[in-house]
Amino acid sequence: MHPYKRSARVSDLIRQETADIIMRKLKDPSLGFITVTEADVSDDLRHARVYVSVLEDAKKAETLKILSSSAKFIRGELGKRIKMKFIPSLAFKLDSSIEYGSKIDRIFDKIRSTKEGSGNNESSN
Repeated sequence: MHPYKRSARVSDLIRQETADIIMRKLKDPSLGFITVTEADVSDDLRHARVYVSVLEDAKKAETLKILSSSAKFIRGELGKRIKMKFIPSLAFKLDSSIEYGSKIDRIFDKIRSTKEGSGNNESSN
């Protein structure tokens, strides 16, 4: 028996293959630097949300628009690579978890510097 359900295995495969297709097959020069961070496939394997992070803030909306308009092409390429009865329809979404993690890191850094600053003042008395 497999350690996790089929949709989870398919999600991982969709993520890997979609990343490869975007990198090798999409030739749009206005695409920003993209990382496919996750694919979330429904239990019936008919729909997939593909989460991407885009390095340049200014290109996020444009990149998402290009990916959304290329979804049928990417789905067709997935059909050539993955042997399944149905290839899920793709919906691209921006992944904000990296930005959120960076924001949390900045907050922790600020707390650390505040503690270090107040700790130095107490020891000099």
